[in-house]
Amino acid sequence: MIVTLIVLCEIAFWVLLAGGLALRYVAKKPRLGGAVLLCEPLLEVILLVVTAVDLKNGAAPDWKHGLAAVYIGFTVGLGHSTIRWADARVAHRFAGGPPPVRPPKYGMARAVHEWRVAGRWALAAVTALALLQGAVWYVGGDGDVASLRSWQQTMLFVIGINLVIAASYTVFPKRGPRRETKRVPGPPG
Repeated sequence: MIVTLIVLCEIAFWVLLAGGLALRYVAKKPRLGGAVLLCEPLLEVILLVVTAVDLKNGAAPDWKHGLAAVYIGFTVGLGHSTIRWADARVAHRFAGGPPPVRPPKYGMARAVHEWRVAGRWALAAVTALALLQGAVWYVGGDGDVASLRSWQQTMLFVIGINLVIAASYTVFPKRGPRRETKRVPGPPG
């Protein structure tokens, strides 16, 4: 049941996103579209409540409960940027908005961009870690929480990978293409 709900929440996320953006830009109802987009967090609240009720009713904590916590964490950390990303593209395509801003490709500007991305992923992973720890405490010492602990280790790995990527752009910044300088011929002779 939990996996089905996670899949339904993911589908509902994209349906609400498409509906909100369609209302905002195609139907020219920006306030209504914004209201639909604000309904996105309700999906995570529903998933959190159903997961807690499932555990409360005696379900053994397993990978599905961990996946629910991870899904909620990733929506918290990455959902807003995903909505912003889609909004910029739909505004450009259907409402004459400016072209979406592309991330910088080179130098410290790219490193700063990568640190922001790492920050969003870290927020997602820390949120999932907190929810997983809450589930561990909720289940108590009597239950088998190994699967929840495994998800926590995975979230620490996600944080580590993103920090390594961001640090690599800082320590080894990507250089832009070299510019050829024209040589002006000197006087003969």
